[in-house]
Amino acid sequence: MAASKSNGYFTPTKPAPEGLAPALARNIEALIERRKREAKAATLEERAAAAISGFAGSMVFVYLHVAFFGGWIALNVGILSSVRPWDPSLVILAMLASVEAIFLSTFVLINQNRMAAEDNSRADLDLQVSLLNEHETTKLIKLVEEIAKRLNIDTDADHEIKELKRDVAPEAVLDKIEEVSDRQPPE
Repeated sequence: MAASKSNGYFTPTKPAPEGLAPALARNIEALIERRKREAKAATLEERAAAAISGFAGSMVFVYLHVAFFGGWIALNVGILSSVRPWDPSLVILAMLASVEAIFLSTFVLINQNRMAAEDNSRADLDLQVSLLNEHETTKLIKLVEEIAKRLNIDTDADHEIKELKRDVAPEAVLDKIEEVSDRQPPE
């Protein structure tokens, strides 16, 4: 979706799909473009680890392993008398499986580390958006309170407004969470 800049804001140049607000459609497009850019920016090693992890987590991988390991075991325990066993104790098979497990677990860990970094970025974005929303809401509460004062309107919420008008300090929230967590016994 292309976007044009009018009044300092980017707006979609084509209408949003039915039932979807233009701002939401624009945000979805921006997220998809961001994911495409991140995928292009991934190193060859990261892309390889993701591809291997993706394949290792598929049923095709399971079927191939059932066929390979099943065939190896069947041929080496003497099910087919026409084939001479080359690994009757299955030591070679165990070694191959161990080496494969080492590499697969490494690829999975590389992929998980990349995904954790993406999750941290998204969490940071969520926090920033939440803090911005909190700040805007606080400003709106102050504005509505001023309007109510000018119109001499008393509300039942007057005693709560003082608390609601205070901006949230994220570091104070994090400190309180850590303090409460430190007092809680580990489960």
